[in-house]
Amino acid sequence: MDINFELYKIFYHTVTSSSFSNAAEKLFITQSAVSQAIKNLESKIGATLFFRHNRNLKLTPEGEMLFTHIEQAYNFIKTGEQKLTEIQNLDSGEIRIGASDTVCKYFLMPYLENFHRLYPKVKLQFINRTSPKILDNLKNGSIDLGIVTLPLNGKNVTVYELTNVTDIFVAAPKYNELKDRQVKLAELAGYPLLLLEKASSTRRNFDGFLQDKQLNLVPEIELESVDLLVEFARIGMGVAHVLKESALAPIENGELFEIKTAEKIPQRQLGLVIMRQVPLSKAAEVFVNLLNC
Repeated sequence: MDINFELYKIFYHTVTSSSFSNAAEKLFITQSAVSQAIKNLESKIGATLFFRHNRNLKLTPEGEMLFTHIEQAYNFIKTGEQKLTEIQNLDSGEIRIGASDTVCKYFLMPYLENFHRLYPKVKLQFINRTSPKILDNLKNGSIDLGIVTLPLNGKNVTVYELTNVTDIFVAAPKYNELKDRQVKLAELAGYPLLLLEKASSTRRNFDGFLQDKQLNLVPEIELESVDLLVEFARIGMGVAHVLKESALAPIENGELFEIKTAEKIPQRQLGLVIMRQVPLSKAAEVFVNLLNC
């Protein structure tokens, strides 16, 4: 049965307004248009919907049954409209963000805090992954956007450059012979090295840099977390390659020192990645603009 939903709308307002004239006023149409719409609806469904006595309207049993369902459907539509308005006004909604724990802690946190302060009713969902895994999650729809280490090879994605970050080597006082002098990277090969696992973009970038310099540094320990690398270095387990910000506190209190390498380690670049042809929600758009600012 193919019925114009406008007829159901007029039927709903006729019932709730108790008269054709009141429904016409609410819908900004003529009373005759309301009457004709009800007749069309009755004709299409093959049932009388109202008892008509003078100016009073009363639903027939068939009309009561139909109104029960129409009222429920109408309320669902109004609820949907209200929820959509809330999302557009950032009174609700959700953003799913992919990033490493290091990026979240040392880069994203101020932005997350600011966004939550401005839009406390928007839910922020964080997924902790390496850059390649973030790209996979983006493509399968598990996240709306990701913060990754560049360069990143990916089709059908848009990448925005965000900021540069610096990696350094640190060590505990146990290795004071490396302190306050220029140290060649080749010399570090004689020390226990603590590096991120090979799956990380940070490690791949560093390995590429070593390859360009024709150097081979074999780690004694590989870890998934930069913060763990800092802790392992702090207790003297070896020389760690870490994000500079992650080691500032232990450097300041003397538990670690930065090793000044003769070869300048290139900075890494962080980028924002989103799917090219997938529209962002209003909340995600605002967060992206916040990052880009």
